[in-house]
Amino acid sequence: MLTPINRLKNQRIISIDAFRGITFLMMIIVNELASVTGISAWLKHMPASADAMSFPDIVFPAFLFIVGMSIPFGINHRISKGETRFKLNLHTLMRALALIIMGVFMVNAEEGYHQASMSIPIQLWALLSYIAFMLIWGVYQFKQSVLNYVLTSTGVIMLIFLALNYRGGVDGNQSMLPHWWGILGLIGWAYLISCVIYQLCQGKQALLLLSIAICTAIYILTHQTSIVAAAQNSRLLQFVLSWDAHAAHSSIVLCGLLCSLIFFEEDERLSQANRFLRAMGLTLALIATAALLRPEFKISKIYATPSWCFYSAAICISIFSFLYWLIDLKRVEAWMRLVKPAAINPLICYLLPFVIESLLSLSGLRSPLRSFEGSAGMLAALLYASLIMFAVHGLNKANFRLKF
Repeated sequence: MLTPINRLKNQRIISIDAFRGITFLMMIIVNELASVTGISAWLKHMPASADAMSFPDIVFPAFLFIVGMSIPFGINHRISKGETRFKLNLHTLMRALALIIMGVFMVNAEEGYHQASMSIPIQLWALLSYIAFMLIWGVYQFKQSVLNYVLTSTGVIMLIFLALNYRGGVDGNQSMLPHWWGILGLIGWAYLISCVIYQLCQGKQALLLLSIAICTAIYILTHQTSIVAAAQNSRLLQFVLSWDAHAAHSSIVLCGLLCSLIFFEEDERLSQANRFLRAMGLTLALIATAALLRPEFKISKIYATPSWCFYSAAICISIFSFLYWLIDLKRVEAWMRLVKPAAINPLICYLLPFVIESLLSLSGLRSPLRSFEGSAGMLAALLYASLIMFAVHGLNKANFRLKF
């Protein structure tokens, strides 16, 4: 029988929920700002070669970081339920596979399709894929379990139909393939890799630090080959050699995992002051390493360079340290209601704007909020994010959630 890997607090951590909710709220705002003109370049994603990072460039690593923070709690919870190692890792694999599948479908809906060779509009294709996601990975409360199986099976059949219906390439002869893994797919790969590393290291912080260094070394050794594959436009070669990005993203997830252990692993010898000092030490080490690597590996979200990874992780640790102090220690948590919907139901929060965009495109409409520029456009993005949060809150009350 498996024993818990780390001694962790057996309760929901509100500061982690807050960080998750804030991250998803920022994601909605950042996605809307991408179409707003007349705003600062620091509110847009930086070009791959800029050697700089903007506010939007921190959102994706925050996704990865919060996934890492949740890993030790999730694994220990399943171990406490008496699961075998096989069942534990099967569950991990299925969660990662769900994210990867969703990521690949979403990427193919955005680029590479050949509309003339498809029997349905790409907007409808995308909308049906989102509906299929919800049927497969939705949380149902029907008393008759057969209904749950019917809905899940319907979703699987829909995805198979959509995959077979898809046509891509210049002449429409290509089937559905990963151009890249998409945000959800990249998170899925990094989650899977980090869960394996966490178990191999048995939660020992020194070994996890070593694993971060190994991930960075893998990136350095494989990155140039991955660039060559991309230049040759070889999807198969890119798939085989895309481990530079997976290693880089996993390093951020592992930083989040370490942050959880620093603050929440039960150790009577550690005072709160010592926990903050350890978090500060990790932050400074990440900043120093990023600065050391930056001359060779410029800051770039697109290339997932080590400098971008470590600066992003350092920022995430600093933000979480403040949230932990504010919420867990000072008990200032009433404001959490603003981001609680996303904290409870993050996948729905992520997918809902894409569903709305597909519906608008099918109707030949454009969101009126995207007609504004400059400061008005920024306010419109904030309003849109607030409306999404309100909608997710309603879905939460109806117990409409996705399993992750």
